[in-house]
Amino acid sequence: MSPSPPSRHRRPHPLLSVSVLLCALLGLTPPAAASEGPSTSADVARLYEEASAATARYEEGRRAAGLQRAKIRRLDRLLADERHDVAVLHGDLGRMASAQYRTGGGLPYTAQLLLADSPDDLMRGKQALSQADLAVNSAVAKTQRAAASLAVAKRRADRAKRSLDRRNVRLARLKRGIEAKLESARWTLQGEADRSVTAGKCRGAVRLEQPPTTRPTRAWVTPVETYELSAGFDRAGERWARRHTGQDFAVGIGTPVRAVGAGRVENVSCGGGFGIEIVVRHKGGYFTQYAHLAAVGVDQGDRVRPGQWIGQTGTTGNSTGPHLHFETRLTPYLGSGVDPRAWLAERGVRI
Repeated sequence: MSPSPPSRHRRPHPLLSVSVLLCALLGLTPPAAASEGPSTSADVARLYEEASAATARYEEGRRAAGLQRAKIRRLDRLLADERHDVAVLHGDLGRMASAQYRTGGGLPYTAQLLLADSPDDLMRGKQALSQADLAVNSAVAKTQRAAASLAVAKRRADRAKRSLDRRNVRLARLKRGIEAKLESARWTLQGEADRSVTAGKCRGAVRLEQPPTTRPTRAWVTPVETYELSAGFDRAGERWARRHTGQDFAVGIGTPVRAVGAGRVENVSCGGGFGIEIVVRHKGGYFTQYAHLAAVGVDQGDRVRPGQWIGQTGTTGNSTGPHLHFETRLTPYLGSGVDPRAWLAERGVRI
């Protein structure tokens, strides 16, 4: 029931785990905000979504800034190439002018015709030289225009990069602010949950606003969307009287818990080693359990659909840190568990 070091996905904040462990050792209630009430669960869910959205916007801006920096590097390389081409052409023109001067380029054209051994050859040579001059001048002008255009594009890209960097700073500040509010609200929620468990009286269900769905939900899903796996099924350890009876998902307090499939809520309770827990009956006679919660969003007898938010994670009961203890059972009762990873894999869900 207690989490062991996670194996993959997102790692919980170390300060959070340390503070939970200290509170468990000292018998203290974790810090909570001053205001309390039935809206705490909804506040946490809202802040959780806001934090996720802010993180997504920040990551999108960070990727856009990276692409902009790459574009600027490409423009720098193109600009350097164009400048090199202009320099080479200027050098060629200089050499041609010197050669023309050495071969009589300084004499009037009429005098060159009179002195030439073959006036026809001289005329053809002059014509070819004139055409070469025109071609070189055209190439120089074209290259200079291209270099000027690249310079303008680079200035625009530089401005866009600076704008993106400023936007990322603002998004990072917003993200930190939302996460700080979420952390405070999480501990308020956990404090309410601890008092409920101590009193042995479950609070009523808080109907959470469900996340928007843009596509049909699969028949079976994971119990939390983003997680790290910690203690696995049938694992031995000092934390359990015999062996571990489920699969633990390491997540922060207040993370929405999802029904893994369609079913009916068999039981909601808030005492004992599992703390606040929900048990759901599924078609075929199987049951799933969601334990150590901080809040529930369903009542006994409610029907649930795959992916529906039915509660929020916490660290109630026999728990040393925030996580979801998830079980798949043959009956509603402890001791009838089967391997959750294998059970979900049979239904097309891999964790």
